[in-house]
Amino acid sequence: MTAETQQISRIGTVGPFEVGRLAYGCWRFAGSSVPEATAKIDAALQIGATMLDTAAIYGFGQQGFGGAEAVLGEVYAAHKGLRERTVLVTKAGIHPPVPYDSRASNLIESCEGSLARLRSDTIDVFLIHRPDLLASFDEVAAALAQLRRDGKIREAGVSNFSHTQLRALQAKLDFPLVATQPEFSPLAIDPLEDGTLDVAQEFGLATMAWSPLGGGRLTTAHQPEAGTQEARVLSVLDAIATREGVDVDHVALAWVLAHPANVFALIGTQNVDRIRASAQAFDVKLSRQDWYDVLVAARGVPMP
Repeated sequence: MTAETQQISRIGTVGPFEVGRLAYGCWRFAGSSVPEATAKIDAALQIGATMLDTAAIYGFGQQGFGGAEAVLGEVYAAHKGLRERTVLVTKAGIHPPVPYDSRASNLIESCEGSLARLRSDTIDVFLIHRPDLLASFDEVAAALAQLRRDGKIREAGVSNFSHTQLRALQAKLDFPLVATQPEFSPLAIDPLEDGTLDVAQEFGLATMAWSPLGGGRLTTAHQPEAGTQEARVLSVLDAIATREGVDVDHVALAWVLAHPANVFALIGTQNVDRIRASAQAFDVKLSRQDWYDVLVAARGVPMP
């Protein structure tokens, strides 16, 4: 290992909010009891994961539209002061059976429904979940501006937008977006090359990486087929993990957090012990060589 190592800060900023760079995704809360959900949030807060991420669509098909938000709202209602200790992120715009609906009226109605379910007066960061190709950027911007004027949201951002879609929306707003939420992991490296992380740095956005462990594939429990991208990446991660005395998922999280685009890793495990153990990502010392070794394994070809 070289003397040059990547030091990862535990704290980052999302617009005006200072939050832990590990965040907790509440997408599986639908159907959970309040004590179960509370235990997971407590574990997240113990490691500094003060940003909680959810969406109106989470829980659809199980407990109904808004199921995950409703459980989180019950947790907030049951524990006085908890809402003020967290930065709340939710998303709108996915409305089955129509794939996406970001008309202004729908975004406003969705936000109001989220507020009711979440038992909150305002959403800290409100994201457009996926781009609606039939909604003009003028209309989306108008909805976000109205929600912000009305105090229903504090800040806004996007999820799964291309860098050109983000720029087009930002051009219609008279306030800055604060976040972008792409899939980003050692198995999902497109944001490195498609402009997503570049524009995040250009506009000073927080990058909320969803599925930073590749949907659970970057864990010691996963046994990939030989010769696949997963096998190559896990081999490199495992070597680093052995050297650092941690698990491969902690190295994968450290790799995501090492990028300079103000990245936050949204962890989603339902296991309380694994939530707490995720903090070991901050103990991993990645050299520049380590980071590029993981990228080369992900790409399957040497760096040019």
